[in-house]
Amino acid sequence: MNISENNLSWSDFQKVDMRVGTILKAEVFKEANKPAIKLEIDFGELGVKRSSAQINRLYSPENIIGKQIIAVVNFPPKQIANMMSECLVLAGVDNEIGISLLSLDHRLKNGTRIS
Repeated sequence: MNISENNLSWSDFQKVDMRVGTILKAEVFKEANKPAIKLEIDFGELGVKRSSAQINRLYSPENIIGKQIIAVVNFPPKQIANMMSECLVLAGVDNEIGISLLSLDHRLKNGTRIS
C-alpha cells in the first residue's frame, strides 16, 4: 500500500474536532453486544456527552470516574444498543493487552481542543 494514497490534507485534519473531557459517570453497559462501559463525559462549554467504550479489560467503571480523556465530538450520534453515543472516545488498541484510553499528563480545562 502506498502511504500517500491515504494521506489527509491539513484541512481534512482540521475538520476532526478532538476535545478534552472528564468522565463524570461510568457504568457497565449491560445491553451492549460486546462488553463495554457506558460513559458520561463533561466537555465544558460543549456540555455533557454520552459514549460507550469496550475498555473492560483494563478499566472498571469505579476507577475511571474523574479521568480526563480525549474524544472526537463532531461525529453524528450513533445508536449503540439502547443508547445514542454522542462522541468517540480515543484509545490505543492492542489485541493482547487491551484498549487503553488516551489521556493527559496534566489536567486541562474540559473542552480544550486537541490539535
